[in-house]
Amino acid sequence: MILVDTELRRRAHADKPVRFAMFGAGFMGRGIANQVSRYTPGMDLAAICNRSVDAAVYAYARAGIDDVKVVTSAAQLDEVVRVGGHAVTDDPAVVCGSQLVEAVVEATGHVEYGAQVTVSAIEHGKHVVLMNAELDATIGPLLRRRAETARVVYTGCDGDQPGVQMNLLRFVQSIGLRPLVAGNIKGLQDRYRNPTTQASFAKQWGQTPNMVTSFADGTKISMEQSLVANATGMKVAERGMIGLDHHGHVDDLVTMYDLDEVRELGGVVEYVVGSQPSPGVYVLAEAQDDAQKLYLDYGKLGSGPVYSFYVPYHLTIFEVALSVARVVLFHDTVIAPVAGPVVDVVTTAKVDSPAGTVLDGLGYYMTYGQCENYDVVRSDDLLPMGLAEGCRLVRDVVKDQVLTYADVELPTNTSVHALRAEQDALYPAVATVST
Repeated sequence: MILVDTELRRRAHADKPVRFAMFGAGFMGRGIANQVSRYTPGMDLAAICNRSVDAAVYAYARAGIDDVKVVTSAAQLDEVVRVGGHAVTDDPAVVCGSQLVEAVVEATGHVEYGAQVTVSAIEHGKHVVLMNAELDATIGPLLRRRAETARVVYTGCDGDQPGVQMNLLRFVQSIGLRPLVAGNIKGLQDRYRNPTTQASFAKQWGQTPNMVTSFADGTKISMEQSLVANATGMKVAERGMIGLDHHGHVDDLVTMYDLDEVRELGGVVEYVVGSQPSPGVYVLAEAQDDAQKLYLDYGKLGSGPVYSFYVPYHLTIFEVALSVARVVLFHDTVIAPVAGPVVDVVTTAKVDSPAGTVLDGLGYYMTYGQCENYDVVRSDDLLPMGLAEGCRLVRDVVKDQVLTYADVELPTNTSVHALRAEQDALYPAVATVST
C-alpha cells in the first residue's frame, strides 16, 4: 500500500493515470466507479462495458461523471479517452481492443460471461483483476496459465476475502511463521436459503437476490476458500469444510483444530460462523523455533504453539482500484492459482429434483456449492458448481446429494464448459504447490 499510493501520486502529478476498464455496472461496479472517480488520484476508470449501456452511464453519473460517450469500436473508445472523457459500451471487444486501457476489472459475477471477456482481455494483452470468485474457482488455473503465456497478470483483488486472506498469509510468511489455517468469518450459514428468502435483504442493499443467496447458502464462501487453497496448496479437512460455530473471538480458534491433521494436509482453508471480529478473515500459524515463541509471547500473542492473526474487515470496492495499481505498476499478483487446482467446488442438490430438470444458476433454488479436494473431485467425477447452470438432470436427485457428471447432460454451447474440459486435460490429478 505504501508503494502503491506513492506511485499513484507520481502518476497523478505527471497526468499519466493508470487507465483501466470495468465489466459490470451492478452494485459493486457502481461502488468502484465512485471510489476511483472521486477518491483515487492517479487512476482513471476509462470505460465501462455492460450489457445495459444505460446502467453503465448511471454508474458514471452516480460517481459525478457526465462526460460519457457511447462507443462501438476500440478506436472510438481511445479517441474519447485521449481527450479526457469516459466511454461506455455493451461490446466487450471494444474494451479489449483498446490501445489505452492497461487493465480490466471483471465485476459481473457471471461465470459464462466472465469467461468470455477474461479470455478476450488476456488475448489482447490486458491485465485482468477479478471480482468474480465463481469464475476463478471454476477455471482459474487455466486462465492464469494463459495469462502467463501472454505475459500479463491474472489475479483476484484486494477487498474480497480471498485477497485479504492472501495479504495476511504473505505477511505471516514474511515474518517466518508457518500458516496452518486460512479462514473466513461468516455471520450466517444456511444451505437452503433461496432468492425468495433473501429478497428483502437484497432490496435493502440494491443487490440481486441470487447473489445475496450465494452468500447465505455457502456457495460464495466455498468459491472464495477454493481460491485461497489454489493459491497456497492448502486443502480442506472434509467436504464442505469443518465450519465451526463459535461465537467468541477468533483468537480462541488456536485450540480448536486437530493440528496433526492440519499439518499432514499442508494447511487447510476454513470458515467459522459467529466469531468476532466480523466480517473479517483469520490465519492461524505456528512458530518454527523457541526464539520466535519467546518474542511472540513478548508481543502479547500468547505462548503458542499456534498464534492468531486477523483482519477485522474486508472493504470490497474501496480496495479494488489498489489491486489494479498493484498489477499495472508492479506486476504484483494479489491472489491467483500457482499451479493446477487443489480444491474445487462441487454441485450439491438444495432440493429434490426429478430427471429432466434444467438446473438454475448459483444462488438460486436448486443447488449449492461445497469445497472438496480436487483429487476426490476427479476420482469421483463430481460436477463443478461453476458448470451446473443449464445442465439437464438425466436421473432423479435428492436433497443434499452431490452431483456427478453422470447425473447430467451438459449444455453444448458455452465457453466455460469447453475451457473447463481444457483445464481438466491439463491437470488430471491434484497439484503440488509450494508456498
